[in-house]
Amino acid sequence: MALSVEKTSSGREYKVKDLSQADFGRLELDLAEVEMPGLMACRTEFGPSQPFKGARISGSLHMTIQTAVLIETLTALGKVPDPESTDNPEFKIVLTIIRDGLKTDAHKYRKMKERLVGVSEETTTGVKRLYQMQESGTLLFPAINVNDSVTKSKFDNLYGCRHSLPDGLMRATDVMIAGKVAVVCGYGDVGKGCAAALKQAGARVIVTEIDPICALQALMEGIQILTLEDVVSEADIFVTTTGNKDIIMVDHMRKMKNNAIVCNIGHFDNEIDMNGLETYPGVKRITIKPQTDRWVFPETKTGIIVLAEGRLMNLGCATGHPSFVMSCSFTNQVIAQLELWNEKATGKYEKKVYVLPKHLDEKVAALHLGKLGARLTKLTKSQSDYISIPVEGPYKPAAYRY
Repeated sequence: MALSVEKTSSGREYKVKDLSQADFGRLELDLAEVEMPGLMACRTEFGPSQPFKGARISGSLHMTIQTAVLIETLTALGKVPDPESTDNPEFKIVLTIIRDGLKTDAHKYRKMKERLVGVSEETTTGVKRLYQMQESGTLLFPAINVNDSVTKSKFDNLYGCRHSLPDGLMRATDVMIAGKVAVVCGYGDVGKGCAAALKQAGARVIVTEIDPICALQALMEGIQILTLEDVVSEADIFVTTTGNKDIIMVDHMRKMKNNAIVCNIGHFDNEIDMNGLETYPGVKRITIKPQTDRWVFPETKTGIIVLAEGRLMNLGCATGHPSFVMSCSFTNQVIAQLELWNEKATGKYEKKVYVLPKHLDEKVAALHLGKLGARLTKLTKSQSDYISIPVEGPYKPAAYRY
């Protein structure tokens, strides 16, 4: 369905794919607002002063690589990208859009760069790209790394995935998780949440890791550490969580048992070798339902089930993280945007990547406690002096590992 441009009674333009869904959407928003106390508190605290008046804010969520591509393209200041320089079909689309936009206005991105105040980034991979650009001197504006706020990384990456991985698995396949052998590739915060969810559901969990510290953590939780090659023909469920590329390749998938489930909750779509799978000679794709495909290999006549075409399965097969978790992430985003906008003329933020200070991280957590009925203990002045921590916080040093 084409998106037509409509106007409100006040003349503001908007695009809505299906306006008949508006009432349903409003009801969903009303439910979500109750579960997002952090964002609602931001409206109460900052709304009256209208701090963003005059600001233009655009967002791109979950399309991490494409966001990074745009930023890196800005560094070229007008260089025309070549869509044929990549084999990734979605990357081609991004480069085509940028190329065609430059044909219309050769200075489009140069002018855009001059208007940009800064960016706040909440994905692990996006943050990596920003640090890479900082190191290479190609970062064109200040950036705030929201991902490494504790109230983002622990809540979104760990607790969010712990909730939404089994949700996506069951919606897509109705699989019984208990008793299955499940392989989690990576044991960072996302992997920890996924492994915990699968283990609690009764699966026998195996983790693959490159990091000895993360591997030891998994072992301390009673989880076996093996390589993918060790278990590829035995496991029932495979989940990639690494934030890297080329984790499960087509040669791995050929060796899997019939109806093994393969899915990604790490980043983008290149943790799983979808290009290799799609171009495998004689492979047959059978769409069971949207976002759930069975791929049958010609030599074995057996198939694997791939979720969400290798993209984030909790978004493709379910509804992503629950509202409460996203309230933590998005409250960090609001605070980061306020910092960038309010300090745009002071020189406080250079063309570097910054992390929100600890007291703001703690504030985000505090905004969510009331919803869960929590009552914090207060430090006495004597206790405060004894451990050299202010009564009002911050309560942990910046390097503290939660």
